[in-house]
Amino acid sequence: MSLSLDRDWWRQAAIYQIYPRSFKDSNGDGIGDIKGITSKIDYLSSLSLDAVWLSPFYPSALADGGYDVDDYRNVDPKLGSLADFDEMLAKLHEAGIRIFVDIVPNHSSNLHAWFKEAIAAEPGSAARNRYIFRDGKGANGELPPTDWPSHFAPSAWTHESKMGGKHNQWYCHLFAPEQPDFNWDNREIEEDFLKTLKFWADRGVDGFRIDVAHGMKKDLSEPLKNQPKFPSYKELEANPGQNVLFDRDELHGVYKEWRQLFNQYDPPRVAVAEASVPPSRLVKYASPDELGQSFNFELFDANFNASEFKVIIDRALVNAKKNGSSTTWCLNNHDQMRPATKFGLLPTVDRVRWRNSNGTTSPLDEKLGIKSAVAASMLIMALPGCTYIYQGEELGLLEVIDIPESEIQDPQYLRNLKVDKGRDGCRVPLPWTKAGTSFGFGTAGAHLPQPKNFGEYSIEAESADPNSPLSTFRRALELRKTLIAPEEITWHETGDANVLHFSRPNGWNCITNFGRNYYNFDGIGEVIHASGPLAEKGVYLVHGVETTGNDLPPATTVWVRSSR
Repeated sequence: MSLSLDRDWWRQAAIYQIYPRSFKDSNGDGIGDIKGITSKIDYLSSLSLDAVWLSPFYPSALADGGYDVDDYRNVDPKLGSLADFDEMLAKLHEAGIRIFVDIVPNHSSNLHAWFKEAIAAEPGSAARNRYIFRDGKGANGELPPTDWPSHFAPSAWTHESKMGGKHNQWYCHLFAPEQPDFNWDNREIEEDFLKTLKFWADRGVDGFRIDVAHGMKKDLSEPLKNQPKFPSYKELEANPGQNVLFDRDELHGVYKEWRQLFNQYDPPRVAVAEASVPPSRLVKYASPDELGQSFNFELFDANFNASEFKVIIDRALVNAKKNGSSTTWCLNNHDQMRPATKFGLLPTVDRVRWRNSNGTTSPLDEKLGIKSAVAASMLIMALPGCTYIYQGEELGLLEVIDIPESEIQDPQYLRNLKVDKGRDGCRVPLPWTKAGTSFGFGTAGAHLPQPKNFGEYSIEAESADPNSPLSTFRRALELRKTLIAPEEITWHETGDANVLHFSRPNGWNCITNFGRNYYNFDGIGEVIHASGPLAEKGVYLVHGVETTGNDLPPATTVWVRSSR
């Protein structure tokens, strides 16, 4: 299969996120790797994907799951080599699957050659000017320069002595101390990232996911302004483009320059912004003269609720239309609790507290959670725009919440007074087989512990079950390719506040029942797929098997070809 020649292939693509260290281990060291990905291209092809997105695979000490990058133009030796990457890319392209890679421009690792040089250099040197070094406050500079916060530490400032520096300065890091922030007021940083983007684009990479795309530029004018907490969306909207730390207007000059580079390729390279900003600001990042697309994260926090979903859908479609971008839809990624778990909890449950208690504070309805997650996935697949799927989502995997404290890797937990158990629960290595060492992930153990029942959710087990989440995803993604229509929807009244019904211009209807009662959809048309069994008679709609049942059960989505 060859790659699509459509220059707009990305606008309504199905993209699968791979967290390389947890996808497939090829050499038995307990860590997923590049060759492991290559070995499973047949599986990726079976999902009818347009592209895969690889989380960081660069050399890293894993202070933050690979988002602490030592070298932006290389592969971590534990994961393979550049030759292994080239082989994987070529075989993905042969299978008709494009590839995105993660770019982490806000910060490097403390092991990056530039930071090592900076720590050894004198204050005021060119080497230090690549990062954000400042003198401290207090009689002897013993206090941080400002009150800026960090995601993974009490303060965004660490004294250089902690990293072996011999002077009396502090450096800035909005994440872990091992992730020093670049000084994006320094033109050398901008030029080097253009080299990095070109390096990967020249190798054949089709697109880029931009980590912390709303960061990078900061107000570094002297004296530095205080900002004791991260801004809320309301605060960003109240003072647009002027926050000290995030979403500054100067960012967009950077992305306009990146777009000029992307457009030098045929087809143009694609980019998507990870920007935690209000929807009204998000559209700037996704404009055609900048990155072209940005993640819509609103569904991460949504309950399985019709009105919440509709508000989010409408807002995203309106904002996308403003600048001609395509919308993006995702329920999960490497930073979020698995949707099958979220939807299996009561809406009133404090998810962080529940996770920290190892699930003891409230019961989890696993069956309802999985059923709801699959239904929600089929809904977003039917929407105009790009569908992003995080590895394991197609299996209906649940969050792994009982990871022993001694095996937790996430700095979100380890560096923040252990107030949130963190993200490891969605990063547990995939189960490929029903039994065996690490359930087929590798020939040895896995770098994070897998549940004893993981085999029930394995690719082997679910491939053999025509009614499993995996079989449902495969059929839905296959059908989706044939059903793609202009990027519009029409809402239809259902007479039930818990049921959403929209159609696409080609007569493709999507109906989702968020409620507790059956919903009759008789007269709309021919059922072509459903996320679960229809009607109480238990007739399943899988792989073209038809049913006459027109009663839509709770937590179920159905696709119908209109007869009108």
